[in-house]
Formats: sequence, structure tokens, C-alpha cells
Amino acid sequence: MNLFHLSKTNRAALFFAMTLLPTGLVYSQSKKDTVQKEKQIEEVVVIGYGTQRKESVTGSVATVKGDALREVPSANITQALQGRTAGVDISQTSSKPGASMQIRIRGVRSLTGDNNPLIVLDGIPFVGSLGDISSSDIKSIDILKDASATAIYGSRGANGVILVTTNRGAKGQKPRFSYNSFTGVQTLFSKYPMMNGPKYAKLRTDAGNIYGLGTDETLTTNTDWQSLYYKPAMITSQDVGVSGGTDGGNYNVGLSYFKQDALVPIQNYERFALRIGLDQQVGKNFKFGFTTNTNFTISEGNGIAAAPTLGNSPLANPYNPDGTFKRTISTASNVDQGWVYTRKTVQNLGDKYIDESKAFASYNNIYGEVTLPLNGLKYRLNVGLDYRTSNSGNYTGVGAFNVNAAAPSSAGQGNNQTYHWVLENLLTYDRTFGKHKVNAVGLYSAEQNRYVSSYISARNVPGDFFQYYNIGQSPQADITIDPNNQVYQQWGLMSYMGRVMYTFDNKYMLTATLRGDGSSRLAPGNKWHTYPALSLGWNVTNESFMQNFSFINLFKLRAGWGQTSNQAVNPYSTLGVLTVVPYNFGTTNGTGLYVSSAPNPNLGWEYSKTQNYGVDFAFLNNRLTGTVEYYRTKTEGLLQAVALPQSSGLGSQTANVGVTENKGWEFSLNGSIIQSAEGFNWDAGINWYTNKNQILSLASGRDRDEGNLWFVGHNINALLDYQNIGLWQQGDPYLNILEPQAGAAVGMIKVLYTGGYNADGTPMRAIGAADRQIIDTAPDWQGGFNMRFAYKNFELSTVGAFQHGGVLISTLYGSSSYLNRLTGRGGNVDVDYWTEENPNVRYPKPGGLRDGDNPKYASTLALFDASYLKLRTITLGYNVNKEFLKDLNLNSLRIYFTVTNPLVLFSPYHKESGMDPEPNSVGDQNQAVNSNYKSRQLIIGTNNPATRNYLMGLNLTF
Repeated sequence: MNLFHLSKTNRAALFFAMTLLPTGLVYSQSKKDTVQKEKQIEEVVVIGYGTQRKESVTGSVATVKGDALREVPSANITQALQGRTAGVDISQTSSKPGASMQIRIRGVRSLTGDNNPLIVLDGIPFVGSLGDISSSDIKSIDILKDASATAIYGSRGANGVILVTTNRGAKGQKPRFSYNSFTGVQTLFSKYPMMNGPKYAKLRTDAGNIYGLGTDETLTTNTDWQSLYYKPAMITSQDVGVSGGTDGGNYNVGLSYFKQDALVPIQNYERFALRIGLDQQVGKNFKFGFTTNTNFTISEGNGIAAAPTLGNSPLANPYNPDGTFKRTISTASNVDQGWVYTRKTVQNLGDKYIDESKAFASYNNIYGEVTLPLNGLKYRLNVGLDYRTSNSGNYTGVGAFNVNAAAPSSAGQGNNQTYHWVLENLLTYDRTFGKHKVNAVGLYSAEQNRYVSSYISARNVPGDFFQYYNIGQSPQADITIDPNNQVYQQWGLMSYMGRVMYTFDNKYMLTATLRGDGSSRLAPGNKWHTYPALSLGWNVTNESFMQNFSFINLFKLRAGWGQTSNQAVNPYSTLGVLTVVPYNFGTTNGTGLYVSSAPNPNLGWEYSKTQNYGVDFAFLNNRLTGTVEYYRTKTEGLLQAVALPQSSGLGSQTANVGVTENKGWEFSLNGSIIQSAEGFNWDAGINWYTNKNQILSLASGRDRDEGNLWFVGHNINALLDYQNIGLWQQGDPYLNILEPQAGAAVGMIKVLYTGGYNADGTPMRAIGAADRQIIDTAPDWQGGFNMRFAYKNFELSTVGAFQHGGVLISTLYGSSSYLNRLTGRGGNVDVDYWTEENPNVRYPKPGGLRDGDNPKYASTLALFDASYLKLRTITLGYNVNKEFLKDLNLNSLRIYFTVTNPLVLFSPYHKESGMDPEPNSVGDQNQAVNSNYKSRQLIIGTNNPATRNYLMGLNLTF
């Protein structure tokens, strides 16, 4: 390490020296000072269309380094981002291999539009997902959270921006090879909490023997269906790369391979990826380069799920006398028949079943940059060219998964292509005049996206050998081409932008942005909108009155205001919708069209106005750093379906109505707690944040839209349901009034009554729909933490997350999965239910009053306190001694062992079920009935079970 020191205290000279020093150097203001770390001197933040020293940033920007992401070996870098940044909520939407995750930055703004953040890869808007990028490729991720930071990306950045910067080579660097690898086994975090045979037999008895034994059931059988279905699975990641440079340029090339098998049979995900980056200087004034990220993915067996196995009776025997598996079983007084789902029976289907998807994607960025004669002025052209294609197919042979051995075969085949290009012209002026520093950027860009998709299905495929590859061989009458599954979309966006960043004396900072977007999605007269943003910063540390506070290294105040917009409407929505409908006129069959949604020539943008206030601080020679922020975002002109009069002959019209609001606090703190000369270091970080989301108004002045579960004054993901207040017990008054139905009795679920009372104190009516309550599901607060201990060559690190309050929806315990019917039909979750000897419990009397197949008000049993504290990973690593590596011509070698999902604490749901308390499905999937919850809501359903992984890995450079 090189040292540079000034013999006398001279802040101006020191600042000048810092500006000129290469990034590999560190400095000391006097010989007695503690040498500062490089990252604390000149930490640079990517802010979009440029970079800025961290101490000069005036917007809300959070940075996660690539090394921190690699502390969590994972298939998807969004998993590694979980819990790392305040205000960024990352959640599972599926627990299947290769599944993408949901990212929300500072809440949900739009009711019907897109709430996903914009991803920018190496300066170009990215149409892929973060799952398409290997963590080994990433140098840093910068997250822009407020309007003053995101305004430069216009309507695309309305929901926040994630800037991904990949690794590059260095000029003059000799070729450096790297190899990063991990391999491990995925084990079951916990089984679904289903009853075993003895408990299930007792349940049937306590339910009054509504259902007796089926043909394949005996009271002495105790089948563990999950053990017959799940099996530990492998996961592996291999990445090789080479980087280097010449005097005029640099390069980076890498190949990676990832494969993850599922615990359920025949399900897996594979990804092959190639990345190339090149930068080349030509003469003094011209530079060009390109980046390509290309990948090929294969997903298999996504149609395989856990639900059929969970629904089986543990009293059923799946084996024939000869030890082979039965084809079907009959249970519950032979009311239920089911195909026998086990690992072997699924694997033995062979060509009778296939469900796969193959995708190829290439994301390319080409740029050229010219230094113009005017000092500080540059012109840059960015060209993004992206292509993605996906082909999927499924086939289920005759009788597969069906109790009817002669059930017809079925197949489906789909494909889609995305063609995307973007062209950006950038003019940048960057100069320093004494104490004045000016950076100005002007942009003009054009972007176009074309998406084509088709799907065809058929029944009675002639043979298993055809599978889905030649659906045309099926009888013509059995081939279906649904017009709703044939899609063509094309949209375009033209934009201009100007941004000025001004700093005076490294104390006072201003950033002003003006952006205009024109979208083809919107109606003439509303296509264009221009919106401003402004942020101010005051670096109090550099004021003369702060010089005596030597323990304060940074104290900066920030304030920002800005407007962004969201082109959340789907293409062609301004034109209305025609729907195809078959009809007959006498004996003649025909096809007609009708208007299903009215056009709206006034359809425009959704607008968000954001205020952001922040404080950045650093103390004790930058050993303690942090940020405190408050924000408020109000989104207006929300796109929503407005009901039309029946006389119009139409149901609704999409219009700009409705308002939402998000506001909250964010706090981040990072510290080097111990730095000892003996080689022991302890670093820690924590982030904490709140987000209060609510709807302020809806269409037509209504205060509720029960069909969509939207309610004014409540968050977007609120529920409407009865409030469970326990169970009816002996001696409770008014049971016969509040629950007058035949069969109502003690032991049934008791819900809150909100009606009036007569003069004698008796309720005026029975409990009904008017007693349902609006239930806000958002947590009170949440966050994450990380710690790293290092002693000489050893290191121990952990990453975790926490959440307090909120409502977790577990459909296993509610009414929509048919797994808690408490009647003795189908499998049942293991619950402590009411009996006369055991009255003080949560779950009702078996066989009591029912609504359909479930106990009345069973949906209230699906709701749990969503609090938890969770360790996501624990990693023990060892860095091999460099002296030893010299003899092997190696630069570095790190070996590590990682455990994921090792521990969950303070979770009521985990205490009840033993399961991972994080959602594994979207609200309209992985249930027997998928209509109770909305797709925007996240639930625990009958998806793949959570895993605990044990991984060994190494990082090698030479």
C-alpha cells in the first residue's frame, strides 16, 4: 500500500491531492493521523448518466458492492439484495428454481399499472431481469429511490431505478483469470405441517365420523406422503473469467453455468451465460466499447407441485401387495379418488409428461465517446440492442395424473419474442472553476419495444412420442387457438433531458433536472409530459465552525423535490377493446366481435410527486457512517376501470382517476466496531425502514371497491374479511341470535359483531357481510442487518432480515387450499382444535358448522402476525496465505462454507407451523381455489417447500 502525507494541516492542498490521487492510494493528513481507507476518501456513486462523489450526492441513492452480494451465494442476485438496503422490499413470488422475485422501492404506487423498478445495465435500460445477471459479473448496484434521483430516467424510473455496473478490466493490467464456484445440497427447511395417521384418525372420530375409511385406508396405516415426494437436491454455480488491458483499453470476458434441482421430482433450472466487455481508446479524443450479456436458460417440470401430495390421507396405503405403487387410491368413504403422487410415480411417467421452457436472450450495449474541442465537453452515443425469445411446451399423456386411466392426452406449445432497441445521445460538460464545480448533461433518446407471443393447445395427441412437438397431428376438432393467447404489442418512447449539478466550495450542492417523455401508449394530446426535479445539499462538515469537531468526518443535509410519471397503461388501451365471440344464426356458426372496453381518447400519465429529506453522517475517522431519510410520494391520475351506465352497453372504461400515497422513514448505519493490530476486525451494518401506503381516492368518488379489494384510507394490499375473536365457548351469550343457522354451536369460530343492540342489550341482527373488516396487511417496520468478523485469514459473516407487524396470509390454514377442512376428508394441517376437554385453542371443533367444505369463517384462520427475524446466511471463509500462493503463481484463494436459512426467531407463524415465514406464491396461485386473493398480494401456498442449503465454494484469481 502506498502512503501519501502532508506534513502540515492544509485542507485545500489535501483536497487537491485527493482529487488527483489514483484510487489505489490512501492518504494521511499528518503522520500521526489514522490512515483512511480508500473507499472512505473517494467513494464514487453511480447516479445515472454519470458518477458523483458520495459526499456530493443530493438525491436518495443506496449502494451495494458486488463483494457484499457474493456473501450470499444464490441463483438470483435479488436474493442477495434482500435486507441490504432501507426502503427496498424484495419478496418471493415463487419458490421454484429460477423464479424471479418482486422488488418494490418505497412502496406500491399504481393500482393497475406496473410497480417494478427500472433496471439499467451498464448505462442502458435493461429489458431482462436481475436473474439474467450472474453475481460474479457485478461490481456494484446503485439504487435510486427519490424523484430527484430518478427523474433523469423519466417515466421508466417512476418506481425507482436499479443501476447495475459490471466488472471491467483495467488499463495496463496483465491478464487476470478468475474462477468462482459453489456447490451444495438443498435440504428441506421444514415439511408442510400435516397430520400423521394417528392424529388424522382421531380427527375423524372427533368430527363425528362424517367420513369413514375408504378402500385404500386402514386405521393402522401412517403414510408420510412428503417423505415419498421430496428429496435433497443439488445446486451448483461455476464461473470463469479473464480481464486485463493495454495502454489504450481494457477487456473482461466470462462464462458461467448455474443449475438448481428442486426437492420435488423432475423439476430444475439451468442457466448458461456469456459476458464480454471491451473499452478502447483511439487517440486522445475518441473512445468506444461494447458490452454483451447473453444467456440461455432451461426450466423443466414447473407444472409439478406439492398440493396433490399434501391433500392425501395419511391413512391411505400407496403400495400394492408386491411393493409397487398403486396407480390410484380411494379415501374418505370412497368419496375421493386420487392419482398416487410420489417421486417414483412421477419419474416413471417418462415420455407421458413434459413441461419445459427454453429461453435465449442477448443484451448488448455499444457506445462511442468523443472529447470535443471545448474543455470539459464530451459527446457520447449509446446504442442498446436486445433480443429475447422463449419457447415453452407441455404434454400430459393418456391417464397421467388422472384417476381415469383413459383420460385424453393434452399438449400446449407457446413462444414469444421481444425486440428492443434504445438510442441515446448525450452531451456532457464537466469543469471546475476555482471553488465552483459544474457538471451538465443533455440527452435526447428514442426507444422501441416489440413483443410477439402465441400459444396453441390440443387434446388427443396420437402418441407420447409426439409430446408437444407436433400438435398438428391431433384431430383438428381438438386443436384450440385462443385469440386471447395471441399477442402483438409495439410501443415507443421519445425523451429529452437536461441535468445540472453544481457544487460550491465542496459545501453547497444543487442538482436540477428537467425531463420530457412522449409515449406511444397514450392518447394524442396527452402523449407528452415534462416534469422537473430539484435537490439541494449542504456539507456542514466543511464549514469553518465545524473544524474543532474532529470526530465528525461528514455531516450533510439534503432535501429534494421532484415529479415523475408512469406510462402504466398497456399499449392500445386508448383504442378500446374488441372481443371475439362465437355465435350461431340458425344452423350457421359464425364469429363476431363486440366492444368489451370503451376507448378513452383522454387517457394520460400517472403522476408522482416526491419530497425527500435526508441526513448523511460519518464519525470517528469514518468508522461509523449512516443515513436518515424521510420521504413522501403522492401519485395522482391512477389508471382504473370506471363503470359505465348500463345504457352504454359497455361495462367499463379505463381512465385517470384515483390517488395513492407512500411515506416513511429510513435509517442505515454501518460501523467498523473493532479494528485491532492483532488482526481481529468486526464490521456491522443495519438498516430499518417504514412505509405507510394508502389509497386517498378512487373512481367516481367511491370510498371502496370490494371486487378489487381497494379501500380509501387503507393500503393497496388490504383485505376484507371477518375479524376472528376466538371460538364460541360454553356460556357465551347471544350465540342463537348472532349465528341463527342450524348447526351453530360452541366450538365454532367467533367473529366480531359491529351492529347495534336493542334496549335489553341483545344484538339487533345476525352476523353478516356488513361485519367484515378492512384489514391492512403492511408491516409496521422492517429491515436487515449484516455482520462480519475477521481474524487473520479467517472470516465469519452473516446476513439477516427482520419485520415487525403486518399480516401474513397462509392459505394452508384458511379455506382456499382445502387443507384445513377439519372433517376428515383429504389431508389436514396439524392444528390444535376445540374439544370439550380442550376449549382454549385457536381452531374450531371438527365437523362443526360449515360453509361449503370448510368451517364457517375459515378464511380468518389464514391470517397470521407477519413478524420475524431471520438469518439468511452464515458463511465461514478462509483466505489462503499469500506467501503460500506465490509458490503456486496464484494471486488469491478463498475457500468458504455457507448455510442459508439457518435460523428463524420471533415469528408466530414459524412457531405455529415450523415453516419459513416468508411468502412463496402470488395470491391467485397454489391453492385449490385461486379467487380469494389478488395476484398483487403475496401468500404462503402449496408451492415448493422452503430449503436450507449447505454450500462449499471457492474464489480463485491468478
